[in-house]
Amino acid sequence: MRSDPLVGALLDGRYRVEARIASGGMSTVYRGLDVRLDRPVALKVMDARYAGDKEFLNRFHREARAIASLKHPGLVAIYDQGNDPAHPFLVMELIEGGTLRELLRERGPMPPHAVVAVLRPVLGGLGVAHQTGLVHRDVKPENVLISDDGEVKLVDFGLVRAIAEAGVTSTSVILGTAAYLSPEQVLGHETGPCSDVYSVGIMAFELLTGTAPFTGDSALVVANQRLDRDVPPPSSVIDGVPGQFDAFIARATARNIDDRFADASAMGAELDVIAEELALPQFRVPAPQNSAQHAAATVVHSRRPDRAPAAGPPVRTPTRQLTRGPRQWQAAAPSATGVDDHDEIAEYLSPPRQFAGIAIEEFRWARQRSRRLMAFWVLTVGVLTGLVAIAGWTLGTNLDGLLGR
Repeated sequence: MRSDPLVGALLDGRYRVEARIASGGMSTVYRGLDVRLDRPVALKVMDARYAGDKEFLNRFHREARAIASLKHPGLVAIYDQGNDPAHPFLVMELIEGGTLRELLRERGPMPPHAVVAVLRPVLGGLGVAHQTGLVHRDVKPENVLISDDGEVKLVDFGLVRAIAEAGVTSTSVILGTAAYLSPEQVLGHETGPCSDVYSVGIMAFELLTGTAPFTGDSALVVANQRLDRDVPPPSSVIDGVPGQFDAFIARATARNIDDRFADASAMGAELDVIAEELALPQFRVPAPQNSAQHAAATVVHSRRPDRAPAAGPPVRTPTRQLTRGPRQWQAAAPSATGVDDHDEIAEYLSPPRQFAGIAIEEFRWARQRSRRLMAFWVLTVGVLTGLVAIAGWTLGTNLDGLLGR
């Protein structure tokens, strides 16, 4: 394997490039170190062909400043922008974990409560951006990061816009995003918050079903399909998807912009209503185990004998633990209880109805608990109201006696 010439370089005299994490058509992401603060960072280095384009660099720096002003737990923080003449780059918060794409490859389609746990922070971050007039334009699982602590964050705001507006765009900008483009993006029309809403809707479909709604032999074919075809309901692809999610995705991916949610905040509000209506349990999204970021961290720490070994995903002792392997999101007992692989496989293939490996009874139990709690409070309020009424009636009938009449 040919070594990366940037690994080991010191950009701007401050940021040491330590290991490559991933590369795409526009940029390469590296694990780096801010030698001034001794802080691990992520370095997004733009392709060398953009280095000499002044218009792109101006727009790139302007977008970086706008993105850095956004503050939300669902957004990856921007620390700095590089002025290296040969390598335009961004310095970002390093997320120790992996991408949503890597998680989907490891575990397959998600049950509804896991989908909600992913979409909430994504829509929250997008909502903050939309309120300030910023649009992401490239929402997809590759741009959603999951930390080892279960944090979900959106990355890569503004890069597509900077490249497109500078006139440097090429088919590489579309290749990785064709499955998530809105109809107006395919037609080259002006984009806005509704374009991000469409992309999130496509991503939600993929989270529930494990597959994208549109497929084809080329990026152009995939992109053009959404011009005359609606996104099918996810329940038509995988059994057990609640009807509320069918309606949610249908509205988000409506071909007519006016029929979609106005922005990410409106979409997030509807998602909260659905989660409450279905009494979906809270969920901590697991980071992918075999991620490129973990591999890069292992390489970096193996070169530093003076530092502690790379810390993998935190060791926890939860009361609920996800089973191993793709398509297995079922809650199972920790291995310390003696449950072996054969028991897990037998349980996964057992007759009770399941959704993406989650027993439907688990959702029913959570819903029944919510209903019992509601019934308790209704009963309590009813009893208190009755007592107040009795007290008022008693006081009224004995008022003359109490006044000594």
